[in-house]
Amino acid sequence: MAAAAPSAAPPLVVRFGSVLELSDDQFFQFCGLNPELRLERTAEGDVVIMSPVGTRSGARSGELFYQLKIWAERDGTGVAFDSSTGFTLPNGAVRSPDASWILKSRLAQVPDEDLEKFARICADFVAELRSPSDTVAGLPEKMREYMLNGARLGWLIDPFSRRAWVYRPNQPVEELENPETLSGEAVLPGLVLRLAPIC
Repeated sequence: MAAAAPSAAPPLVVRFGSVLELSDDQFFQFCGLNPELRLERTAEGDVVIMSPVGTRSGARSGELFYQLKIWAERDGTGVAFDSSTGFTLPNGAVRSPDASWILKSRLAQVPDEDLEKFARICADFVAELRSPSDTVAGLPEKMREYMLNGARLGWLIDPFSRRAWVYRPNQPVEELENPETLSGEAVLPGLVLRLAPIC
């Protein structure tokens, strides 16, 4: 039987509207001044403040990244990133997926100085892992945003309901109930994510 998600405070959204617009550099500096906070920015310029995840959610996120990292080192064609990495998407949003991967050939096109900040690139692959503070509606919206901004494959994993959703560009979302594994398909050839340590 799937465990219910414990309650936790949802992310706080600070809306600036047209009153204040932070440039990419200003937002990067703002994040640097507040390293204890997990921050994202929406395409509209609003700042999303998230609490640190709990111990169990952190372990789940670590396992997700670990399996992706091991595969990426064997495959050699791209770089895996953990949940602390921010990317500036083409629509202007700054997002930090729980795990992501980008082809080295695409990363090579990003200027070095941009790589030291929130690089202007959308990952080829993104994964989001639901934690108690995530709203059920918020994560699918974020996954759709990734797809619209250039991601080629996405996984949304809910360990509480033991469900996973697979996102692909211009295709219906595939919902899986209690899957044992997830396939990296053609984007991450040979990757088979084992879900038992995560769910």
